[in-house]
Amino acid sequence: MKTYASILLIAFFIHCIHECVANTNSTVEHYIVYMGTHSMSDSKTVISSNHEMLASIVGSVDHARKAIIHHYHKSFRGFSARLTQEQADEIAKSDLVVSVFKSRQYELQTTRSWDFMGATEQKSIFGNYSVDENYEVVVGHIDSGVWPESPSFNPNDMGPVPSRFKGTCVTGEQFSTSNCNRKLIGARYYHRGYEQAHGRLESNSKGRSFFQSARDDLGHGTHTASTALGRFVTDSNALGAGKTVRGGAPKAQLAVYKVCWFDQCDGSDVLKAFDDAISDQVDVITISVGLPHGPRNYNYLNDEFSIGSFHAFLRGILTVASAGNDGEKGPYTVSNSPPWTLTVAASSTDRQFVSTVQLGDGNTLLQGFGHNKYQMNDFRYVIRGGDAARPGVGRRDARFCKRNALDSGIINGNVVICFMENPGDNMLEKSIVVSDGGGAGMIVVDLHNDYDKGKGEYYPIPTSVINQGEADKLGNYIASFRDPAVKIWPTVENYNSEAPKMGSFSSRGPDATTPEIIKPDITAPGVNILASWPPYSDTPANTPSFVFSFGTSMATPHVSGVAAIIKAFNLGWSPAEIKSALMTTALPVDNTGNPIESNAERATPFDMGSGHLNPNAALDPGLVYDMNADDVFYFLCSRDTPIPVLQRLFGTVNCPNPQTGAYDLNLPSIGINNLVGGISVTRKVTYRGNNDGPKVFNVQIENPQGIEIKVQPSVLDFSSGQKNLTFRVDVNPRQGLDEFVFGSLTWYNNKYSVRSPIAVRALNN
Repeated sequence: MKTYASILLIAFFIHCIHECVANTNSTVEHYIVYMGTHSMSDSKTVISSNHEMLASIVGSVDHARKAIIHHYHKSFRGFSARLTQEQADEIAKSDLVVSVFKSRQYELQTTRSWDFMGATEQKSIFGNYSVDENYEVVVGHIDSGVWPESPSFNPNDMGPVPSRFKGTCVTGEQFSTSNCNRKLIGARYYHRGYEQAHGRLESNSKGRSFFQSARDDLGHGTHTASTALGRFVTDSNALGAGKTVRGGAPKAQLAVYKVCWFDQCDGSDVLKAFDDAISDQVDVITISVGLPHGPRNYNYLNDEFSIGSFHAFLRGILTVASAGNDGEKGPYTVSNSPPWTLTVAASSTDRQFVSTVQLGDGNTLLQGFGHNKYQMNDFRYVIRGGDAARPGVGRRDARFCKRNALDSGIINGNVVICFMENPGDNMLEKSIVVSDGGGAGMIVVDLHNDYDKGKGEYYPIPTSVINQGEADKLGNYIASFRDPAVKIWPTVENYNSEAPKMGSFSSRGPDATTPEIIKPDITAPGVNILASWPPYSDTPANTPSFVFSFGTSMATPHVSGVAAIIKAFNLGWSPAEIKSALMTTALPVDNTGNPIESNAERATPFDMGSGHLNPNAALDPGLVYDMNADDVFYFLCSRDTPIPVLQRLFGTVNCPNPQTGAYDLNLPSIGINNLVGGISVTRKVTYRGNNDGPKVFNVQIENPQGIEIKVQPSVLDFSSGQKNLTFRVDVNPRQGLDEFVFGSLTWYNNKYSVRSPIAVRALNN
């Protein structure tokens, strides 16, 4: 017995040494193992095969089960698991594997906008169809969930759930099957990946409310979903900002996939949501999350979003995604940019919220902006934040109204002037600092001229945001009067502004991975967007709540809503055809007929893509540029994708020789990078007009600076019944500028205008 105990002790000691050495030398991290498409008979077989494959690396099926976080077994094959670097490297050697990469953390990136785009006019095609018709279209919404009691998701008069829809209503905290209905037809949530990266949800809440279910606890998901699909709601109770709030496709149905918790969204959870949404047979996927901080250069098959949207495309589902909010960092910041997706930038509408500041001289009015709901009944002394610093605090911090920088004894009862330190400053936080110190109001001086940011916040005190010119007037007044005082008036809406203008925050191209693919693809309203918001626990669950917000997150659902209507209006269209219809009908000019501006300069396709969303024209584009799996295959061949990887994705493969360039992908835009000498690009268009509509199209060229473009043939004639015609675009540099220059190609007749942006970078040899 003593000998047996000694043997056990020695074995245990050896095991401990082995484990300690392993844990010392190898850090376990969360990896995604992507294995492409599969032909297995059912999900159970895929999961079992995943376990067996991982068991060959970790030692047993039991260890494999414990290591795996997610199985991807419905729409494509793969799994995510806790692995060491050595184990991940070993798995990557398998012929069954396309790629192995670490799961990454994504970030979250609404109604005058429809009026501004002419989508609610009584005689508009889009307005009539989107409201009056019943259509079986399901939009998959990957975000932070929804607040199901919002009136934006009212199921009254909705059609039945489509029989083809395979989704389900997953119950959870404060979310039961009764929360799903004919409007909200599916709900799922994912947090295993998040918890692997950050720990349990409870330990990350920091006192914030959260729901372990598809119920929205951030607001972002409810806002974006109601922008895309919200029903008509009257009396939105938000600053009197409109009699009616609506989404783009009020009668489309919604399937929710909650992946975001406390502003973070784990990549493995995002990929799992794609797997489910594709299998559930949604028609359009809308997603307003992205990787933080550009520039972004990645492998298309080493990226959760790219992989998920790729398989959606193969199944006939268009993915509409936000371009990101890193535009102030400059070019090469656009995210979510694979060519099989539709990437959305953000721009303004013609509505401004004017918050006037009246000076105590009795004559001068300063035009500021912001959502100020409060009435200031009398004039209050105005003081610069830099003159109200707390003892021991530098004047600079006080000037920017940083936390714990202001002396409450000085600012109490007064209006405080706060400056923006940089374009990313949080104006709401400044107002909270002033309010907590007893300030009666706040004037923010924004020297960055960010008309598009911070004006959508609901401040706790009367607030107005002014620019440099108005700030100069205020400074002169303060210098001329001993006791300067101001009054801040409640906000008044102004609909006379030139619009759209690109949001300064909106991420910009070119795409860092493939610069010759123009990204973003399109711009849409993303500034001061009014939409539904959760009331949370301090108000009854059925209390209407609507707020303003901004970002490419808010622009994206505008496009998703229109995409849903195009899908309903044109049954059988492919994702590429829907994308083409949206892009080729987009407007490159504002409401005055002048080119859209970005930061006071003419916007380029790397700012706005093809232009501003035009819902009515998008329903009947005339011509479309289609693209299918073969086109994507040739594109991936041109990216030097290994043959075994292509086989895992497409089966038997044979890359063309010579290979075509990315510029030959049949996109509704043309981009060429590092051009030396001339080049010819081909495109194929499909006639999608009415049978009795005009079928002859002429070409119009806007040559980029230093570039000559010729199109052969210069006339496309579909009169003989052809559905598809091909044309060649000859691009010849006359002057190499070593930078991108821009033009356009438009096929037109007396009804249609089918426009494609062009971007060319010719080398100066």
